[in-house]
Amino acid sequence: MSLKVTFIDPRGNPVSCEAEAGDNLLRVGQAAGLPLEGTCEGQMACSTCHVIVAREWFDRLAEASEEEEDMLDFAAGARRTSRLSCQIELTPELDGLTVTVPGESVDARVM
Repeated sequence: MSLKVTFIDPRGNPVSCEAEAGDNLLRVGQAAGLPLEGTCEGQMACSTCHVIVAREWFDRLAEASEEEEDMLDFAAGARRTSRLSCQIELTPELDGLTVTVPGESVDARVM
């Protein structure tokens, strides 16, 4: 089943992506060329894949683990609806999800 995810890039431009149930949000964003570095490759040892989830979607996500909450303390521009994109597995219930890549995001892979 194909799902739609919309990323708002650091300049405020929407980037629409197609994904499959079971895809990881970090990998979907990276494939779309967004500045989501993911230095630790999803091991929750960094906060370089930080996104801000749209308020209307935040409560639909599985709750963040204590480890994820700890890593978000290090995320630049973190807000109440911040999450690590590596920890968001896409499900059919998340079809239409919208997240913002903070303006503070820097992807060292492209520097």
